[in-house]
Amino acid sequence: MKVDSESRDAPEVSADQVAAFRLARHHLATPAPKASMARVAGDMCGAQAQIMSAGALSLRARVRGVRVRTEVPEQPFGDEALQGAMNRAKAAIGTGDFGVGIEAGLVWSPLISDYFDVQDAAIVDRAGHITVGHGPGFTYPPRVLENVKAGRSVGKAMARLTGIRDIGSKEGAIGYLTERRLDRDALTESAVLMAMVPRIRRELYTRGAPHR
Repeated sequence: MKVDSESRDAPEVSADQVAAFRLARHHLATPAPKASMARVAGDMCGAQAQIMSAGALSLRARVRGVRVRTEVPEQPFGDEALQGAMNRAKAAIGTGDFGVGIEAGLVWSPLISDYFDVQDAAIVDRAGHITVGHGPGFTYPPRVLENVKAGRSVGKAMARLTGIRDIGSKEGAIGYLTERRLDRDALTESAVLMAMVPRIRRELYTRGAPHR
């Protein structure tokens, strides 16, 4: 961090220190008690939201990533991806309120004689109820599919095509193929949102909901 001549006594802080401070200040490192939500909002200098429910969610939701086994092949095909997402969600919930699992796979379409890449998402709650959804699908360049048919995963095939190591943990295949018009994070978000649909409009998905 550079300082000018008028602030030579200012402390130097690293990017990691700034991130740690923000995590602590927003109560992301250690969740605050439910009774302290007003204090959390004050520490955050407010919670921005276009709708009230989003503001409440920003105060209550705390997400922690965990490594789990998928129990499906490294390159899933068809329903293997959905099974992998469900396995991840069940393994991830631990002591949390929800477990979220995401798995991408190739789905064959006989209509166009080609594979779609689709991200499946599964959300399980503490009662064991699972809701699922998936994001947009897209096709791969022929060279990628040739590598997949030869036994490589899509991630390795895309790394071979692009020269980008670990592309799956960066912008993703979709980021490269769309020239960053859509990246992996946005694609994943859409899949998770689709899995949330029955929870957002719960009254329409419960058994015995009125027909209109």
